[in-house]
Amino acid sequence: MRRPSQMMRLLLTTFFGVIVGFLMGITFPTLTLTKMNLPSTLFPSIDLAYIEDKYSDISRQRLFGSWSATKGLKLKNDIPDPPYNYNDTKIWVPTNPRGAERLPPDIVTPESDFYLRRLWGDPNEDLTIKQRYLVTFTVGYDQRKNIDTVLKKFSDNFSIMLFHYDGRASEWEEFEWSKRAIHVSIRKQTKWWYAKRFLHPDIVAPYEYIFIWDEDLGVEHFDSEKYLAVVKKHGLEISQPGLEPYEGLTWEMTKKRDDTEVHKHAEERNGWCTDPNLPPCAAFVEIMAPVFSRKAWRCVWQMIQNDLVHGWGLDFAVRKCVQNAHEKIGVVDAQWIIHQGVPSLGNQGQPERGKQPWEGVRERCRREWTMFQDRLDDAEKAYFEASAHNNASSRPHG
Repeated sequence: MRRPSQMMRLLLTTFFGVIVGFLMGITFPTLTLTKMNLPSTLFPSIDLAYIEDKYSDISRQRLFGSWSATKGLKLKNDIPDPPYNYNDTKIWVPTNPRGAERLPPDIVTPESDFYLRRLWGDPNEDLTIKQRYLVTFTVGYDQRKNIDTVLKKFSDNFSIMLFHYDGRASEWEEFEWSKRAIHVSIRKQTKWWYAKRFLHPDIVAPYEYIFIWDEDLGVEHFDSEKYLAVVKKHGLEISQPGLEPYEGLTWEMTKKRDDTEVHKHAEERNGWCTDPNLPPCAAFVEIMAPVFSRKAWRCVWQMIQNDLVHGWGLDFAVRKCVQNAHEKIGVVDAQWIIHQGVPSLGNQGQPERGKQPWEGVRERCRREWTMFQDRLDDAEKAYFEASAHNNASSRPHG
């Protein structure tokens, strides 16, 4: 028989063996990934999804934490430990964009673009060309042939963006250029609704000029590069191609002339112009085919109202975004277009009280024009009244 002391020693040895084995077992997954000094280049090739399936009893959080910790390991002499804890740094940069004050300025990226990028390779090698200009159209599928014709007049220097008001974006794949275009599909909206939401100045900042055009324009006598050469030559901040005269043409200012390259003034009917340097006799383009410089668009975008979707009244107000507007806003006669007058967007309306869809759309346009003008007048009145009050308050009292 064994002595009691030997039996006690056997029991204690067995007990400690079980405890040590248990502790090693529960720490083994973390130990193998985090305590081994493996080359960090090994880990990008590890498929975490495979590991997660293989060891489904190990939590995703523990695995990812272990992989991240190991991926960040460097040889001891590569990079010295920072003299501070990143989580404890006190960064506050008031000149950063609002909301980004806690970030170091060099990491802040306040602007973006519409350049298409790959899902693989070196990001620095993604772009073989950076387009300098942007052209946008608000389109329905029925106008696809005309848009195809129009886009043949725009060079590879243009990014293309289509806003689809009929929800048929995927059907444009028949055109080769469509594969490099940006498509936004939201039913029954207007180009100014899209512009307010998708053409923020910080998003279109890389583009020198932004074309915001209707879908029913003929371009037989138009070339985009030649057009912009004239725009730059004359220093136009806001412009449009001249319109070939047609029945229903409203404004003399936008009518094409044969005797000049660009015009900036026009003679209108009696009583239409209270000042020869103000719209519609000057500082005026229509909203069907405007072209904005980057600087001008940053201001005009701010003026677009969220609920006034047709943009009526903007053409009379964009001059407020350009200094010496009667010299910096003009119509390019050397490159002209034809307004085909296809009432496609009007047909997206809804018949009400016995009225046709287009009639309701037209009534809304007129109502928005009045509302926009009232808002602009009220805003200017409030500003000048407040300025007068502040000036009076700042004067010394005798």
